[in-house]
Amino acid sequence: MSLRDKGAIVGLGITPQGKVYDHNAVGFAIAAVQLALADAGLSRDDLDGLLLNPGISWNDGGLGSFQLQQAMGLRDLRLSCTMNAGGATACAMIQHAVQAIDAGLCTTVACVFSDAPLKPPRPKTDGKGKGEGSAAAYAFSRGLDAAYGMFGINARYATVAQRHMHLYGTTSEQLGTIAVAERAWANKNPMAQFHETPLTLDDYHRSRWIAEPFHLFDCCLVSNGGLAVIVTSAERARDLRKAPVYIRGMGQGHPGGDPLETLTSGAAIAKETAFAMADVTLGDIDVVELYDCYTFTVLVCLEDYGFCAKGEGGPFVADGKIAPGGTLPVNTGGGQLSSFYMWGMTPVSEAVIQLRGEGAARQVAGATTALVSGNGGILSTHSTLVLGSAR
Repeated sequence: MSLRDKGAIVGLGITPQGKVYDHNAVGFAIAAVQLALADAGLSRDDLDGLLLNPGISWNDGGLGSFQLQQAMGLRDLRLSCTMNAGGATACAMIQHAVQAIDAGLCTTVACVFSDAPLKPPRPKTDGKGKGEGSAAAYAFSRGLDAAYGMFGINARYATVAQRHMHLYGTTSEQLGTIAVAERAWANKNPMAQFHETPLTLDDYHRSRWIAEPFHLFDCCLVSNGGLAVIVTSAERARDLRKAPVYIRGMGQGHPGGDPLETLTSGAAIAKETAFAMADVTLGDIDVVELYDCYTFTVLVCLEDYGFCAKGEGGPFVADGKIAPGGTLPVNTGGGQLSSFYMWGMTPVSEAVIQLRGEGAARQVAGATTALVSGNGGILSTHSTLVLGSAR
């Protein structure tokens, strides 16, 4: 039996994002759930499910959902789990919530992400007391690859991007077009970290290298904050405060291959399941909210979802069609590149805002169907939601 339209998102809670230091990760999670409950017109006593994706700053021993439950004083939960599939977790949490609700295991689930990796600025010192040693020495301790600069997520993604450029002629100019487009959307979003800072292609090219071919603005932000959604049954959703956003289709894709060889994500696998359940085609999609840890991730996922053929992502975005006023609105809040980085919850939240018609200056007129993606690892895991409004 299909799960199409069996569940709905009825509450959205977004704390202040970015260089915010008034909470730790648990505090941000609590605040996000409280905001989401208020948005839905519910209380904490209405919750009987809690799913948490902990960010990198959680120190919970894998018991984050229990820690959050205790901190919020939640009682008698029927579903509780800490989940982590990287950036694919948010959509996967919502999928798990819908499955549990449809199976009768629970009725109302909070799906939460929070993180607080940024620390307040420290007073300047004369350098005394700092650890000795060089970056080169540190790198050599991690092996020969690291000694030559091949370590960390940035370098690994950059290598895949370089392979794509080598095979298909993708250019830095095309990647920059994605960064500029998302910044233009962020300039219309009051909650975005780069709300007041425009970006041109010249600015993009002048920004420092992170790991070639990635400039600074090819890479996502780092943000403190929390974000939560409340999921319940479609029947119950009709009686709550906000218009429900229905979960029309869902899917996951975990290819398991070497992305350097395949240059693909799990989007094609996840799309097959999600689009079949939702009974939609690409032509039915009004807004596209993609996981954008890098500009390259946007490009490769546009290919893998079938908006263009493999290798044609660069020319596809070059004419500005994903920017405000374009024919394919992508990451309409500014995404993780220019709005805020709440892992997979960033694209989920913007889809909810668009389908409720609450986007104000960035609202896509007539948007009723949204494609949402999550991506984890080096194109290793993927999750997809097709969301629809009641309009």
